[in-house]
Amino acid sequence: MTEELLYRYPTLYPGILVKRYKRFFADVELTSGEIVTAHCPNTGPMTGVSTPGSAVMLSLSDNPKRKLAYTLELIQVNDNEPTWTGVNTALPNRIVKLALEKYLFPELGDYAKIKGEVPYGQDKKSRIDFLLTGNDTDKPIYLEVKNTTWVDGRFALFPDTETTRGQKHLRELIALIPHSRAVMLYFINRGDCTAFAPGDKADPIYGRLLRDAIACGVEVLPCSFDVTPVGVRYRGLLTCECAELN
Repeated sequence: MTEELLYRYPTLYPGILVKRYKRFFADVELTSGEIVTAHCPNTGPMTGVSTPGSAVMLSLSDNPKRKLAYTLELIQVNDNEPTWTGVNTALPNRIVKLALEKYLFPELGDYAKIKGEVPYGQDKKSRIDFLLTGNDTDKPIYLEVKNTTWVDGRFALFPDTETTRGQKHLRELIALIPHSRAVMLYFINRGDCTAFAPGDKADPIYGRLLRDAIACGVEVLPCSFDVTPVGVRYRGLLTCECAELN
C-alpha cells in the first residue's frame, strides 16, 4: 500500500442512512438528530452498500446556489469487517488521474502524456476515460475506469446490475487490439477484498464479454483502494479470477 494519500476528503460529517431514493437523494440522520437530504452522486443501484441504518459520512458545500448542501461520500459496510466504501462516483477518475501522474501503476509501463475523455470507438461516439501516449511500446494505451463496490465474500464484483453501456465499452476495447493497448481498470472503492471477478449474477453477458476481451488481449487491472474518512490510498492490484468463475 502507498503511504501517501492520493485524495484527501474535506471535513466530513457523520450520520446514519435513513434511505436512498430516486438514485440521487439520500436521507441521513446527523449526530444532532436532524434529518437532512443529501445529494447521492451515484447513478447505479449501489447493490449491498445502501442499507438503511448504515453509518455514513457527508461533505458539506458552502455554495449558496446548491439545492442540497450535503453530499453522500462514504458508507460503512459489514460484509467482512466494518469497512468504509466510497460511493461518490465523481471521484474515481480524479483519483486515477492523480495515480497516473505519480506512475503508481507499473503495469502500464512508460508514458509521457495523459489525456482524458478522448473520443474513440465506432464513429467516435464514445469517450475513453484516459489515453496514454509516448510509452515505450509506441502503442497508445486506452484506459477505461469502472467504479466497483459490490462484493461476494472477499471478491469484488463488477457490474452490480445489467449494463449495456459497460458491454459496449468492452466491445470497443476489443476493437482496439492489436494496434493499441486496451486496459480496463476496476477501481475497487473499499479495502476489504482480496480478488476480483465479473458480476455474472447481475449481468452474465458482461461476464462473457470480459472473458472474451481478456482472451483477445484486453488487460485487466483490479486496483484496490483503502478508503477512510480522511482520504484514499492505493493498496495495489488484486488477483483476477475471471477465468475460473462461470
